[in-house]
Amino acid sequence: MFQVRRAMQPVSAGQRSIKSLCMGLLGTAALFASTGAHAAETAAVNNDFEAFLASGEFGAATDLAAQSEDAKRDEMLQRILFAKFEEEKQVPVAQQVGLFNQMTSGRSRLESATQMAREETVSGGANFSELINLIMTTGGDDVLWQMDDGEGGSLSQFTSGIKVDPNGILTRESREDRTGRVNAVEQKARVAALNEEMSKPSELRLVSLTRLEREVARRVAEGKPVVESMKQLAGLSQIQYVFVYPEQNEIVIGGPASGWTYNSQGMPVSEVSGRPTLQLEDLVTVLRTFSPEGQSVFGCSIDPKQENLKKVMEFVAESQAKGPLSPAGVRSWATKVGNVLGTQDITVFGVPGDSRIARVMVEADYRMKLIGIGKLEGGSNIPDYFELLAKDPSLASGSLDALRWWMTMQYESVQHSADRNAYEICGSGVKCLSENQFLNAGGERIATGNSEPVNRKFAANFTEHYQELAKQDPVFADLQGIFDLALVAAIIQQNELDVQANWDRGVFAADGEYQPFGRPAPKKTESVVNHRVFNGKDVVLQVAGGVRADLATIAKDPALNLESTEIVGVADNAKAPELPVGRWWWDAN
Repeated sequence: MFQVRRAMQPVSAGQRSIKSLCMGLLGTAALFASTGAHAAETAAVNNDFEAFLASGEFGAATDLAAQSEDAKRDEMLQRILFAKFEEEKQVPVAQQVGLFNQMTSGRSRLESATQMAREETVSGGANFSELINLIMTTGGDDVLWQMDDGEGGSLSQFTSGIKVDPNGILTRESREDRTGRVNAVEQKARVAALNEEMSKPSELRLVSLTRLEREVARRVAEGKPVVESMKQLAGLSQIQYVFVYPEQNEIVIGGPASGWTYNSQGMPVSEVSGRPTLQLEDLVTVLRTFSPEGQSVFGCSIDPKQENLKKVMEFVAESQAKGPLSPAGVRSWATKVGNVLGTQDITVFGVPGDSRIARVMVEADYRMKLIGIGKLEGGSNIPDYFELLAKDPSLASGSLDALRWWMTMQYESVQHSADRNAYEICGSGVKCLSENQFLNAGGERIATGNSEPVNRKFAANFTEHYQELAKQDPVFADLQGIFDLALVAAIIQQNELDVQANWDRGVFAADGEYQPFGRPAPKKTESVVNHRVFNGKDVVLQVAGGVRADLATIAKDPALNLESTEIVGVADNAKAPELPVGRWWWDAN
């Protein structure tokens, strides 16, 4: 972002949620009421239908349903869907969507999608996001399913006010779900169907990465989806420990965990702390970054184009030559600066641009900049740049400066046992750094290594109160969780824990068969402009829109890596007990 100081002529001082989503569709008997000949005809259809279902002739049963009246058709299609699931234990999403699209009632579609998500979660194959995405693809960009009460519900996911369109343009999302039905459906369908043991809060839950990888590999080989408990890493919300047990060929991570639910943005969060759960796809992404094939560092940057900065400098110089702005012209002048600056480029490095990590980094960076220029509330302890400047307007630079803010990781220490088989991550955090950059005549930004007082104060406040902000806005907690996973990956790489465990990383390796879900890669963002008038005559303009995670530096910094004897006892307690075949997590005693 950058600031412009400009003279001005002095001036004088009802939503409702979806009802009855779960109708007990599985095993519900079809009841068709009729009389006379129509009753006989209906009975014959029922008999044929039941015979087709019993014999697994689902195509013929679907043909019968298509010839039936609307209400009966929907119930028959629902029964086909769940009979097929009961027999095959899995129904490809495309087939589900095909049946949904034949239903005439929007409520039937929603009930079926909801119940199917529940049944698949219980059996270990739920992928509600994929289901919704396919429904939206089949029905258009903004599917509106009409409810029986005449109201519509749009099945689309909102991500904390930020969106990336298919062309890679990141913008602030101003549209809201008109009825509240979207979140109601997703939350009810995606509440974690956990066994009682996993849903219990645990101060130290252990996840074996080697066992987990084997189970994921097995499911991939069998063509089965990765189950929800794997995707959420058994409910871990933070990493505190990393252990390697060479004799057992095992690498284990541990931290607090609990059951999870889904917040209003569809994000899985701990039922206890409210923090986002750690994600398997993020873990795999950073394992690949911190590997011989990876860059061992990742991050993002949002930057204006140099040629557009040059145009802005020329425009500002021309307008200043014309004298002070009129009060009425201030807003249009600020808007013009934003228009001249145009879109800004988003650069992601070290991780795939279409990864979830890329999305979280860019969103967190963008939202930090919006907080900085007063376009997004950061809380009373993180006042924006203008609020800080108001305390002493003389601190504003009179030149056209680029103000740089970026986030990076912050850890107190990484303690380890003498044999370096056990590690404890202490003081996990995120810090904001700042710098003033000089713009030369060609619009090039020149690093100064210095930060003016107001710029520095904003960064300090952001760092000091980051945890408060993370509770208010989950994307910042999400970013911290990604840093934790990345540090785990860096520790594994730096200390060759995978070699000690005789683990080639399998499907998690850089060329492994497990492929995280891809999303539209953020490539550009609109310039957001804000301004304030100080002393009735001075106009200060701010224009917004990085993250850098060099976890390898943390993992090998001798000042942060400290030997500890206490961690040995934790490592002994964390060893896996006798577990059932296929089990990859457990709670410490």
